[in-house]
Amino acid sequence: MKLVARLLRALTAIVILSVVAPAQQLQIKTRTLKNGMKIIIEEDHSIPNVALYIFYRIGSRNERPGTTGLSHFFEHMMFNGAKKYGPKQFDVVMEANGGSNNAYTSRDLTVYQDWFPRSALDLIFDLEADRIADLSFDPKVIESERGVVASERRTSVDANNFGVLHEQLYATAYTAHPYQWPVVGWMVDIENWKPEDLKRHFEMGYSPSNATMVVSGDVSPEEIIKLAEKYIEPIQSHAPPPPVTTRETEQLGERRVTVKKFAQLPLLMIGYHAVDAKSPDYYPLEVLQTVLFSGQSSRMYQRLVDKDQIALFVNGDVDAGFDPGLFTITAQPKANAQPEAVEKAIYEEFDKIKTQGVTDQELEKAKNILIANFYRSLKTISGKANTLGSYEVFFGDYRKLFTAAEDYAKVTKADLQRVAQKYFTDKNRTVATLSPEKSEEGKKAAGSGQ
Repeated sequence: MKLVARLLRALTAIVILSVVAPAQQLQIKTRTLKNGMKIIIEEDHSIPNVALYIFYRIGSRNERPGTTGLSHFFEHMMFNGAKKYGPKQFDVVMEANGGSNNAYTSRDLTVYQDWFPRSALDLIFDLEADRIADLSFDPKVIESERGVVASERRTSVDANNFGVLHEQLYATAYTAHPYQWPVVGWMVDIENWKPEDLKRHFEMGYSPSNATMVVSGDVSPEEIIKLAEKYIEPIQSHAPPPPVTTRETEQLGERRVTVKKFAQLPLLMIGYHAVDAKSPDYYPLEVLQTVLFSGQSSRMYQRLVDKDQIALFVNGDVDAGFDPGLFTITAQPKANAQPEAVEKAIYEEFDKIKTQGVTDQELEKAKNILIANFYRSLKTISGKANTLGSYEVFFGDYRKLFTAAEDYAKVTKADLQRVAQKYFTDKNRTVATLSPEKSEEGKKAAGSGQ
């Protein structure tokens, strides 16, 4: 075992060097425009393509009761026409010039992603500037998109057992902080947004001063800065979203919520209040999550799926946000297993970490997995744009990525034991269980004796 541990440590050192060196060799320039938008430019001439990401610091945490879901709504609306390029023309024009795009909304951000050949650079800046400066608020388009978002909620939450239980977990775990409501929004709010709500949310969220643009690919800093000054800098900035000052108070006891819904099998989710992305405990929690849940040799998989054979799967996730998020565990009990048995086994594995810690081999394996994943995130222009932007907005400085591998490597067994003892307590957890109900058709059949 000692030989294995030494070999793993040596491998980790090699992986760290292979990651840090390419990261530090990235050719990066920055410029902050007069209207406050920060531009991060990374040169990569390996292929004649470009990835352009815009990170807007607007998400569901910037909403309030009555306006939940607006950030997600604008993710859709930004593709529905502006002053120069009309409805659906953003996609049509971009695709006609060899490009593609996507977008996503989270509790903290709304992010737009463009991928295109460098020959379309001027056009893409024109497209982005048009929808930032002059987004259309056509009532017919708003109502049409409202229906699309409502339909998405019905599909991804109301008709999805994982979606509805996840929503209830967060609504129960948080009582003060806006992380309690869903990114997609509550249906009653979706149905009742007012025009003034939309315009106010757009002005504060999509202000250039509230955004960071990242460009990676076959470009030069000079041409990107010139294009940004031509298309983006003339756009007026507005007041940013008000600071989110609400902090969730310490949880004083276990919370439970049960969802009764038609399902073939029960479902279990557990959430522990954890940390924000800048916390010193973030990296230890990520390493611990990897030890416990990454792959078929992980502790939880070995215990619940292989040994006890009481779950079809088990996974864990650590939120990385502006404010303290949850460390969540999701497990699907087998047909012949009770959720209580799965829950008990999960707590027993946490207790082992608290009392016995992890092995050298587990620690080094987890670090290797995380460092390798980090390295893969820097292999493509899209990955680099996303990683640069994520480190800039969540960690406060894109240059933090240069030390990411070292930050993983610094995590010790004592760190893992300490964070397990600190966060994985019974009074700090919320448990959400989906209890299967028969369908209405099944209930009727049972009632009639069929």
